[in-house]
Amino acid sequence: MWRSIAARSRQVVAREFCATQMNQVLLETRKPFHSFSKTSLSRIHRLFSHFSANPSDDPSPDFAENGDSQMDSFSVGIETNAMEVPSFEGFVGDETQLDSFVPGDAKNDIEEENQVYEIDSNKLENLLSVLQSRVDGSLESSLDAMDLDLHEDFVVKVLQTPLILAENLIRFLKWAMKKPGFKVTASIVDSLVKVICNDVSKKNAYDLWDLIKEIGEKENEVLTVDVLNELIALFSKLGKGKAAMEVFDKLGDFGCATDKETYYLTIEALCRRSFYDWAWSVCEKMLNEESLPDGEQMGKIISWFCKGGKAKDAHTVYLLAEEKNKQLPRSSVNFLISSLCKKDETVKLALEMLDGFFGEARKYAIKPFSSVVRGLCRIKKVDEAKNLILKMIAQGPPPGNAVLNSVINGYSKAGDMDQAKEMIKLMEDRGLKPDVYTYTVVMSGYANGGQMDQASEVLSEAKEKHTKLSPVTYHTLIRGYCKLEEFDKALKLLTDMKDFGVQPNIDEYNKLIQSLCLKALDWQTSEKLLNEMKENGLYLNGITRSLINAVKELETEGVDSREATTKV
Repeated sequence: MWRSIAARSRQVVAREFCATQMNQVLLETRKPFHSFSKTSLSRIHRLFSHFSANPSDDPSPDFAENGDSQMDSFSVGIETNAMEVPSFEGFVGDETQLDSFVPGDAKNDIEEENQVYEIDSNKLENLLSVLQSRVDGSLESSLDAMDLDLHEDFVVKVLQTPLILAENLIRFLKWAMKKPGFKVTASIVDSLVKVICNDVSKKNAYDLWDLIKEIGEKENEVLTVDVLNELIALFSKLGKGKAAMEVFDKLGDFGCATDKETYYLTIEALCRRSFYDWAWSVCEKMLNEESLPDGEQMGKIISWFCKGGKAKDAHTVYLLAEEKNKQLPRSSVNFLISSLCKKDETVKLALEMLDGFFGEARKYAIKPFSSVVRGLCRIKKVDEAKNLILKMIAQGPPPGNAVLNSVINGYSKAGDMDQAKEMIKLMEDRGLKPDVYTYTVVMSGYANGGQMDQASEVLSEAKEKHTKLSPVTYHTLIRGYCKLEEFDKALKLLTDMKDFGVQPNIDEYNKLIQSLCLKALDWQTSEKLLNEMKENGLYLNGITRSLINAVKELETEGVDSREATTKV
C-alpha cells in the first residue's frame, strides 16, 4: 500500500512539473519565431523530445482519481489561445540543428558573446621583457615593432605585472593612447594609478598627473573620485601640497564629485606644507556641504589647524563635529582648549567647551581645566577663574597646587590680597600645603603695594613651613625695599638670605648695586658688594661696573670742587 501511495505522489509531482513546462513553452510560442533565444529553443526541443520518447507520459492529471475534478484550475495553466505549436520533428537526438532556426545577425551576436578573449602569451612575455628593463628613447619604436593587440584585458594584465618600472608603464599607456581603436577604460586607469602610487617618486607622480589630465580632457567619464583621491594622497606623502590642491580643483572639470575622503586628504596635504589658509578654504567647503570624515580624521584636522595658529577656525570644525555626533579623540579636544587659551579673545570659547566633559572624561581632564584657569587669570578675569575652581572642587577634576597658585597669583597681581589669602586658606582646607611659589607671589603682591611689613610676615611664615626657599623669594623683597629706598633693610635681607642657606645670584647683587648708585650715590657699599661677588665667583655686567666708577668719579669731582672753593 505504501509503495502505491509513493508512486502516485511521484506521478502527481511529475505531471505538475510537465504542465508548468508546457505552459512556459506555449507562452513562448506566442512570440515571433525569429525572436527566440537559442536557450529557449533548446528548452522547447527537449520538452517535445521527451514527449516523443515517452508517449505514455501524459502531462494531464488523472481527473477521475479520488472522485474529484481539478479541470478548472488546470485549464488556466495550459491555455493556448488557439496558437499552433510549432513542429520540432526531426530535432530529436540532434540539438545542433537548432542553430538553423537562429537568424544570421542574432547568430553572429551569440558567437561574439560566447567568444572569450585569450591573451597571446608570447607577445605578453616579449612586452614585459622590454618594460622590465631600462630603455632609452627607443621604447616607442620597440613597441611599434611588436604588433600588439591592445585589448583591455591585455593592457590591464601588463599594468598589474610586478617589477615593471613605473616610468615605462606611463610611457606604454601614452603610446597605446595614440593607437587607433584603443580606448582607455576605468579599469586601465585604476590599475596604473595603483602601481604609480606605490612607487612614491616625484617625477613619476607628476608624469602620472599629466597623463590623468590628458585622459580627463578626452574621456573624463573613465576617471573616478577614488582614482583622484589616490593621487592626492600620493602628493601628500611627497609633501607636494600645491599639486594636491591642483588635483582637488580639477575634480569638477573631470565630472567627479568630491567626497569626504577627498576633503580630508587635501587638507592633510596642505597642512603638511603649512598652507593653512588654503587648507581652511577647502575645510570651509567641506563644512558647508557637511561632507564630514569620521571622528578620528576630524580630530586630526582640528589639531592641524591648532598647530597652524588657527584655533578659532578649529573651534568651528569642533562645533559641527559635535552637532553631527562625531566621536572626537580626547587628545584633539584638549589640544584645542589649550590653543584657544593662548589668545585673549578665545579664552571664553575654551571655557564653554569645558561643559562637554562628563563622568570619567571630566575626572581626568585636569590639563584643559588648568589651561582655562590660567587663561582667565591672564585676561584679568580672576573671579571667573575662582568660580571655575569651585566647580572643579564640586564636580571634578580636583584642583591641585598649580591651578590654585594661578588664581592666587592673579589676585596678587591685581592687589586683592584678601582674596589671595582666602585662596590660600581654601588650599589648606583641602589638605594641600602652600609651596614656595605660593608664598612668593603673595609677597610680590604686598611688595608691589608697598606693604613691606606684611610681606616680611609672609616670609617668616614661609621659613617656618619650608626648610629651603628660592632666591626669587628674597629678590622680591629686596626689590621692594630698594623701591622704598630702605637700603639698610635690603642689605640686611641679603645677609639673612645667606644665613638661611640661599646663595644670592647676580640678580640680587645687580639690583642692590644699581639702587645704591642711582638713588643713594653710595659707591663704597657698591664696591663692597662687587668684591663679595668676585669672592663668590659671580661676574657683574660691564654697565653696572661703569655705573660704580661713574658715581665714584662724580663724588671725587665734587670733593675737588668744594676744596677749590674753600681755598678761594
